[in-house]
Order: sequence, then structure tokens, then C-alpha cells
Amino acid sequence: MSEHIVYPRVYVVIFLALLLGTGVTAGVAFFDFPGPLNAVVALTIAVIKATLVILYFMHVRYSPRLIALIIAAALFWMAILFALTISDYSTRAWLPVS
Repeated sequence: MSEHIVYPRVYVVIFLALLLGTGVTAGVAFFDFPGPLNAVVALTIAVIKATLVILYFMHVRYSPRLIALIIAAALFWMAILFALTISDYSTRAWLPVS
């Protein structure tokens, strides 16, 4: 089984993209978006940066499809846990305070 060779230029470009994402995150922190849009913008930038790290620095882009399936299953499980947590948190006001 041969290893995939990643050129250093790819790592430099991804590193610069992550630095740009960090700068955008810091810049967006000074804006006050309406409603819950601040969290949406911040989480969108964070997901993009995390995706770049996972794909390139953890070498998932060049891994077999089984690795991608395992990551997809982990993300699906995390979505289930988030949904259960949010459903619990959103229904706590239904109970009377004793």
C-alpha cells in the first residue's frame, strides 16, 4: 500500500486559510448581528476551520473510504447527542418549580 504524498505547499495554503479564518473570527467578534446570528456566523467559521484541519492535517482526505464512513458515523452520533441535549434543555420550563 503506497502512501499519498502531500506537498508542503498544500500545508502552507491550509495554514494561511486557517490564519485567515482566525482573523475573520476576530473581526466578526466586533460586529453585532441581529438575533442569534452572532452564534451562527461564529459556528460557521469554526466548522469550516475544523473541516480543513480534519481533511488535511489529519489526512482524512487521502484516507480510505472506511475512515470517511467512521467520521460520518461519529458526526451522526454527535448530532443525536446534541438533539437529545437540546430537547432536554428546551423542555425544562414545562415543569413546575417546586
